[in-house]
Amino acid sequence: MANKEHLNLLRQGAIVWNQWRVKNSNICPDLSEEDLQGTDLSGVNLSEANLRDTYFRSANLSGAYLPRADLCGAYLPLADLSRADLREANLREANLSGAKLNGADLSEANLSLANLSKANLVGARVVRAKLNGANLSEAILCGAKLSGADLSRADLSKVNFSMEFYNGYSYWYAQSSADLSKANLSCACLSRSNLSEANLTCTNLCDADLSEADLTKADLRSANLSKARLRNAKLIETNFEKATLTGCEIYGISAWGLKLEQTDQSNLIITPEGEPVITVDNLEVAQFIYLLLESKKIRDVIDTITSKVVLILGRFGERKGFLDAIRDELRKHNYLPVLFDFEKPTSRDFTETISTLAHLARFIIADITEARSVPQELQAIIPTLAVPVQPLLEGLASEYGLFQDFKKYHWVLNLHRYEDLDDLLRTIGEKVIAPAEAKARELQGGGRIKILKEMSL
Repeated sequence: MANKEHLNLLRQGAIVWNQWRVKNSNICPDLSEEDLQGTDLSGVNLSEANLRDTYFRSANLSGAYLPRADLCGAYLPLADLSRADLREANLREANLSGAKLNGADLSEANLSLANLSKANLVGARVVRAKLNGANLSEAILCGAKLSGADLSRADLSKVNFSMEFYNGYSYWYAQSSADLSKANLSCACLSRSNLSEANLTCTNLCDADLSEADLTKADLRSANLSKARLRNAKLIETNFEKATLTGCEIYGISAWGLKLEQTDQSNLIITPEGEPVITVDNLEVAQFIYLLLESKKIRDVIDTITSKVVLILGRFGERKGFLDAIRDELRKHNYLPVLFDFEKPTSRDFTETISTLAHLARFIIADITEARSVPQELQAIIPTLAVPVQPLLEGLASEYGLFQDFKKYHWVLNLHRYEDLDDLLRTIGEKVIAPAEAKARELQGGGRIKILKEMSL
């Protein structure tokens, strides 16, 4: 129950009350369970006051000083707490529905299980606050600073974080791993929100608007994003493991380094609004597929690559001069030569690198003279990829022992022997390029099959 003396002092207005607080700083006021509905308490000093279960409906607490105040279970619907100082205040289970908290400082406040439905938190500072289990449905949080806040199991359905609603603040802050795990954000407006590094595991984002949101390094494991709008969203190193992305709108996303193990990516919409719907089932390739559909230049680039790239394999070191000369000659024939140095690609698996380059090639030239790494390179390509391979050998040198095993593959052409570099360059058009081109056309005409089963003799 409230202390009657304290209550009488408060009713005399903010000036009298605040003067009394200065003179009696060691006293913690007790206004608990009192009915202060509609009272003008703007600017009052209620720091560390006992306000448990106090009735503040429609009260004016704008600019009030309430750090570390105990407002557990307080009734504050439609109250004006704009610009109030509520740092470290205990608002557990408080009713703040429809309250004005714009510009308020709620840093490290305890708002667990509080009712903040339809509350105005525009520009509020809610850093490291406890909002676990709170009801924030239809609340306005644009410009709110929520870094480090615990919003686990909170209900944020139909929350508005959008900057289009309030232009006085730049974006929603969440840089320091805001915890939104298991929160209900269904139908929430999170457009242009900064959710980088946020914990959104098991969060319900069904039908949420995440257009232009920054989800860099956000943790969305097991989250439900079905039918969410991710248009123009930034998805860099985002973790979507076991998440549901069914029916998401993903036109314009920037996606790099995603984690997508066991992710449901079905029916992703890659076209902008107002255009016929086109869906794909892979988030990482969605951007590429849309570019293929919409950009003739991209298609021309791909056609150029697959019709002009020639992969050159051989021994580097003292033989590199031969390889460079082959490369220069291929350029004269309007090809795009690619030299592969086995010792260079240390950042990825060798087989992956050689396979990627081989898949891009029109044909492959392999100089097996004094071969060292070339046998391993050819072993990674020939048995599984039907691409013409033209082997070269200088002088009367012998083929390496296992090369005979490749002759059973019809895309491995007859060995071309050359006397020296001049002889090779003089005959490269007739003896190297021409047969390789003929074999490439043959394979294309038969519906070029790249991945093959192991073949028998």
